[in-house]
Amino acid sequence: MQKKIDLTEALLNVWETTNQVSLFLIKNLPAELWCERIPGYRRKTIGMLAIHLHNTRCMWIKTIAKQKFTNGLARIDSPTATQKEVIAALKQSHEAMRNLLADCIHMGGRLPSKPAWLNFPNDVMHLLAYFVAHEAHHRGQMIMASRQLDRPLTMDVIGGLWQWTKRLKESRRN
Repeated sequence: MQKKIDLTEALLNVWETTNQVSLFLIKNLPAELWCERIPGYRRKTIGMLAIHLHNTRCMWIKTIAKQKFTNGLARIDSPTATQKEVIAALKQSHEAMRNLLADCIHMGGRLPSKPAWLNFPNDVMHLLAYFVAHEAHHRGQMIMASRQLDRPLTMDVIGGLWQWTKRLKESRRN
């Protein structure tokens, strides 16, 4: 008989993997690409996309959980934050996001509050799906921008984005 899946663990592992894939990409972006302007945008840089990942997490956490998981959690207001600063911030917002997801799961899958502008059902599965899609979208933009700038990422980096089992194991070591 097959063992039942622990849905709490599985959902949290999806977030762990998503976060680790984002961190993997950002850690492996060549430093010279960080400040490059994205073709088609006047002011947006590749680094600013990484900052956006953290700031979006902060916005959702503060809106949904109010003050519950926001201790020390702060947006990055500088568009010139370094890779190292963004990685540190993403680790912090990851932990707050993980706590929010766990709290939602323990509350029967509902979000603790529902913003008036929420454009998806008020449950943890849709919140997680939103974040998976959002982060994947912006990772894709970073990859495309590197190609458009004639500095494509290595096959090791591109392939590493799809090594989800490996990324999940890495998240447990961090």
